[in-house]
Amino acid sequence: MSSGGAELVLRRDRIIVLFGLVLITALSWAYVSSLASDMHNMDLVTEMVMPQTQAWSVTDLALTFVMWAVMMVAMMTPSAAPMILMFAGINRRRQNQQAPYVPTSVFLLGYLVVWAAFSVLAAAAQWGLHALSLLSPMMVSTSPVLGSMLLVVAGIYQWTPLKHACLSKCRSPLGFVLNEWREGPWGAFLMGLKHGSYCTGCCWAVMALLFVGGVMNLLWVAAIAGFILLEKVAPAGQRMGQAGGALLVAGGVVLLGLALWGGMQPEIHPGTESEPGMEEPGMDSM
Repeated sequence: MSSGGAELVLRRDRIIVLFGLVLITALSWAYVSSLASDMHNMDLVTEMVMPQTQAWSVTDLALTFVMWAVMMVAMMTPSAAPMILMFAGINRRRQNQQAPYVPTSVFLLGYLVVWAAFSVLAAAAQWGLHALSLLSPMMVSTSPVLGSMLLVVAGIYQWTPLKHACLSKCRSPLGFVLNEWREGPWGAFLMGLKHGSYCTGCCWAVMALLFVGGVMNLLWVAAIAGFILLEKVAPAGQRMGQAGGALLVAGGVVLLGLALWGGMQPEIHPGTESEPGMEEPGMDSM
């Protein structure tokens, strides 16, 4: 194949892969938006999605897992797009050199399997918080102490060596593909798993903040997804992440301080103080 023909094929592949990623992301956001709209419009959360007044069944846990899994697809696919497009491009060039071709979907599947595993843990965590009555019907933490702890932990993690190592892998698609390339479908699947593991290591603490602002708060979900995207693709993404971490720690400390201050204030019960102008019985006789 001529160089001009090869470039046309590469361009066509990029368009097809990009269209597929946009479609997957759009469908995932549509599902999450529909679920959030249903929960906002009802006085009580539907039993199918998140019963708050009774213990969960296995079905409830399964539906919660589906919710988290689809949300992870919606949030993480855009930030993974540069890596997926890089894999597709190098894979096509290798095919032009008579190397075996592997569909890009195999790599994507491996990537999403890791986030599905994360969704299992997130659903289990939500189950536990529900059992302890620490979540509202919109899946927001009802405990200022819990919320502040999540903010502080996420903020500190932004400065750790593990965060830096994982983010570096996510910010260098070409370096990852060249250093981690494996042949065949199984090799592509393992590459997706490894890249998904780096992304999970990079973002798990930020994802936990969904319990602070609300798992079904679309603005909060979109803000976290946008922060993750900028952290991975912006030229100063790593510094932005560290600056965001400092803000998270500050916000967590302020929230904790307000919670502790409110807990120390004495409770004033009605009727314990006399109204102005009212005198105690027996005062006139003195």
